[in-house]
Amino acid sequence: MTPILELESPRLVLRQWQDDDLREFAALCADPQVMRYFPAPMTRVEAAALIGRVRGHFNEYGFGLWALERKDSGAFIGMTGLLNVNFDAPFGPAVEIGWRLARRHWGLGFASEAAWACLRCAFAQLHLDEVVSFTTEGNLPSQKVMQAIGMVQDLEASFEHPRLPPGDPLRPHVLYRIDRARWQQNLRG
Repeated sequence: MTPILELESPRLVLRQWQDDDLREFAALCADPQVMRYFPAPMTRVEAAALIGRVRGHFNEYGFGLWALERKDSGAFIGMTGLLNVNFDAPFGPAVEIGWRLARRHWGLGFASEAAWACLRCAFAQLHLDEVVSFTTEGNLPSQKVMQAIGMVQDLEASFEHPRLPPGDPLRPHVLYRIDRARWQQNLRG
């Protein structure tokens, strides 16, 4: 599949990664507040490796996590996109939607806006039947974004993330879902 290189929303460009994104991306991945619902902040090398994996996902599947850029300033603010779930999960195989934004861009609606653009891509361009999202139980900000974009929590599908050790407080996860019909219903208002 030819990679989908760019998406747009009213205030954002969702684009391919550029080499000069690494500095800002590494800074946001090293921020303990941004990474508080992840096992640990990331080093610059780990952030670079993540960009490499994202580029590989685009090459293999035609979609992935796009770099987010503000239209008004051209500032890199984070990432949002779609990924194949890459661990054995009871809800798999599945495509997940996710986001990570620099702290100074929180609370401005950018995560939801970018996620809407990704859902449009998922259902209108990729013709997916469903998209999921998941996070640790305590990550209420991400759960609010999931709800804002029309996702519904699947209360029976909560799970223990297999990549985190037993007893880790981040291991219990909630699962949200949205299918094509619900997305179309949300578009109609």
